[in-house]
Amino acid sequence: MSWVTPNFPWISLQENRARLALSGTVHWTFDRGLISIADNHELLFAKGKIPEPVMGLLNPDRRLLAPSRPEQAPHPIFLRWRRENVFKG
Repeated sequence: MSWVTPNFPWISLQENRARLALSGTVHWTFDRGLISIADNHELLFAKGKIPEPVMGLLNPDRRLLAPSRPEQAPHPIFLRWRRENVFKG
């Protein structure tokens, strides 16, 4: 489980939409700002920083597989925070 952003005090654990379930390697690249997520759930990559074997681990359409229930998807405010504060792209 990876945090999209540090925990904001106004978000309860039951309603927290700042977490993602990622594989170990993808989690590592996400934590280091090499991969991020656009508001439309398109995966974003830091240019020249992602090894080809890692690209092969990702969804072929290069989009986040979001939950079927929209209220469980990552909230855009957290995705934006991550892009602006962590992403190296």
